[in-house]
Amino acid sequence: TVENLTLQTPAGGEIPLFAAATVEYGSSYTEIQRQNGRRSIHVTADVDTSQIDANTVMADLTRSGGPLDDLLRKYAGLAYGLEGEQRTQRESLAALGVGMLLAMFGVYALLAIAFSSYVQPLIIMAIIPFGAVGAIAAHYLLDFNLNMISFFGLIALSGIVINDSLVLVVTANRYRKEGYSVEEAMWLAGIRRFRPILLTTFTTVLGLLPMILETSVQARFLIPMALSIAGGEIFSTVVLLGLVPSIYLTVEDGLSVGKRAHRWLEGEAEDEAVPVVAKPVSEDPAASE
Repeated sequence: TVENLTLQTPAGGEIPLFAAATVEYGSSYTEIQRQNGRRSIHVTADVDTSQIDANTVMADLTRSGGPLDDLLRKYAGLAYGLEGEQRTQRESLAALGVGMLLAMFGVYALLAIAFSSYVQPLIIMAIIPFGAVGAIAAHYLLDFNLNMISFFGLIALSGIVINDSLVLVVTANRYRKEGYSVEEAMWLAGIRRFRPILLTTFTTVLGLLPMILETSVQARFLIPMALSIAGGEIFSTVVLLGLVPSIYLTVEDGLSVGKRAHRWLEGEAEDEAVPVVAKPVSEDPAASE
């Protein structure tokens, strides 16, 4: 024990610790943890999700001028890192990002094969970012915070919102094969598919409405996913009816201009390549005489 500890003097003798130092008793850590060579401690807490969520708590702690900034100013050399749920969330978001890119590449590849075009799949998929805008707006309007379940809903939404855009482009292509102009084909496609597009949106939203309006604690876990799908579906449908026809017509106009320019250049090259053959000079009868 400390009471029986002896110290060796420079002369080679031994004296008890209490004869060489003043000892004070106090509390201390039972172990010292280090991370990247620096001493560290873990501060943990459980969040009552019925009152607040972890993202709101962390946003309040890490805001400029917040409690953590006060500690950094008070204690020189202090640093902090977000672990636990925050670390798990960052890792999950990174994995979701990779999965989202692979899913979008797969969707593009399938559409490119089906349409035999590299451009029309991009027209169909252009509606996806607007679905994300609608999902975020739905969270804001109903006072819900974005969380991991919300991002799961966004990924599911990406595959849903392209359905309406897909049927619109397919119908326009069919009318073009029947001999209609680009403008007439898209106009007829919009009229033909307007009601099915709205019905698809309404049935999807009405199917999710009971989950969104549920007030039980168990349902609040899945409400963000339902909000992402329903809000994104509503907003993307409204935008789709004007955006997809506009992009379709713009792309087709650009392609037609490119084709005309290509034909013009080819025609000019052919004109330049035509050899000029001089006619033989007819003999003068008077000269021959």
